[in-house]
Amino acid sequence: MEQAKILNLYSLEHTLAKEYLSQFTYPWEALGGISDMIIALGQTLSPDEYDNPSENVWIHKTAVVFPSAYLGAPCIIGAYTEVRHCAFIRGSALVGDGCVVGNSVELKNVILFDCVQTPHYNYVGDSILGYKSHMGAGSITSNVKSDKTPVIIRDESGQIETGLRKMGAMLGDCVEIGCNSVLNPGTVIGAESNVYPLSSVRGFVPARSIYKGPGIIVPKQ
Repeated sequence: MEQAKILNLYSLEHTLAKEYLSQFTYPWEALGGISDMIIALGQTLSPDEYDNPSENVWIHKTAVVFPSAYLGAPCIIGAYTEVRHCAFIRGSALVGDGCVVGNSVELKNVILFDCVQTPHYNYVGDSILGYKSHMGAGSITSNVKSDKTPVIIRDESGQIETGLRKMGAMLGDCVEIGCNSVLNPGTVIGAESNVYPLSSVRGFVPARSIYKGPGIIVPKQ
């Protein structure tokens, strides 16, 4: 599953987690240490650039955080990012530069690379979203299987057992998710791919593809 490797999904220069992610082969291997990574990283941030309004919460001075938003620790909010009305950051969230965390969006145990948009009623949990990826309105990551068994990553060539009970989606750089789509546990979407609105996505979607429905994935022209 070569395309699902970190170096094929992401441009690591677009995240403060570059050094951390470089330790791993596949992105889901990094989920368990996000909280500790954020705390260690936050302690290195310059107070000239970042405010530290509460323990283990760092907000870049150029970021805009609406008064009604909730920022749970640990989290880092990057430069020029907007955290909008009633956003709920439960914690363990590294949000990059130039991102949008929109109205009533919930984040938990995530890495959002720079310029990621989760602008309208999204749930993103136990997931990593690559540079310039975009979640359409109402689209969510489902991070626990209904039978509560560990998540398995599948593609046409076989499967990888993650050993994780909670895993949402891994989106490569410049991925577009259509409105009201559900990314089922263990979804991996290659860079520059698109998902049609109202999709229920499972498994691996190759890079530079269009996901039209189950079993209907076509290469971009």
